[in-house]
Amino acid sequence: MTTEPFLSDCRARLAFDLLANTWNPVVLWALRDGPQRPGELRERIGGISSKVLTETVRRLEFNGLVSRRAYAEAPPRVEYELTALGRTLLAPIDAIGAWAFEHGDEVMAAQDREDQRASG
Repeated sequence: MTTEPFLSDCRARLAFDLLANTWNPVVLWALRDGPQRPGELRERIGGISSKVLTETVRRLEFNGLVSRRAYAEAPPRVEYELTALGRTLLAPIDAIGAWAFEHGDEVMAAQDREDQRASG
């Protein structure tokens, strides 16, 4: 294991930044079973506005994690799909989700203790 600091341009920081955005891993996970139209994706995710979904898929597309396919139909149809690179993030997202399931209560309890300490 390396003991070098996470420099601003290091690849580990790049990966953490990709996963740190609230919606990035959620959208990636929602696309794990195949292509989705924007409306289907919003319905599957829940709680995401059209604007935020559009910003998120554009960011993921910019980073090579999602592809956008537009069909020449009337009305126009668009689908988003994970790229091969995007699929490589599913295992880390799953691992983080498993960690959150196992330790989420502990984190929330620590937050509650700190809130009580700060307010009292």
